[in-house]
Amino acid sequence: MATAQKKPEKFSYSDYLKWNDDKRWELIDGVAYDMTPAPSFRHQRVVGNFYRKLAERLEGTECVAGIAPVDVVLSHADVVQPDIFVVCDRGKITDEIIKGAPDVVIEVLSPSTSLKDRREKKQLYERSGVKEYLLVDPDGEFVEHFYLQEDGRFSRGKLFGPEDILKFMTLPDVQVKCSDIFKM
Repeated sequence: MATAQKKPEKFSYSDYLKWNDDKRWELIDGVAYDMTPAPSFRHQRVVGNFYRKLAERLEGTECVAGIAPVDVVLSHADVVQPDIFVVCDRGKITDEIIKGAPDVVIEVLSPSTSLKDRREKKQLYERSGVKEYLLVDPDGEFVEHFYLQEDGRFSRGKLFGPEDILKFMTLPDVQVKCSDIFKM
């Protein structure tokens, strides 16, 4: 499987807005990453399952779940489209974009983006103040959960398997049974 391609030059959010090709892109530290090829059906099924569970459990709260593709603008050089995100400060939500760090970001791993999700995006989310970052492996059927500590660094990842109940630090009343995420 091909890995996500990147353009060597640096770009800004203004540059990003002017692109009119058919590809989806993300900017991390001004570097443009092509998000093609499209994710697999299994990947999208896991995204949909997780999003539905979160949206159900957040109903009636201040927090809102979102799903890609939506631009999350973290800075003039950082624009990402997380698979799933939760924003609890509605002031960050506009009709077009999310301005600033979501409270929770969930990336479902694909062979073409796994390294970027584990390295560049994890570092970006950490320095941007994302409170919880989850990596979901649809093939291995596990979730790796990181939370932002008082020192501004992510904790060591905690692993959750299909029979575990995932509990959020930022969303204390929200729990998701991992087996529900991986249902086909």
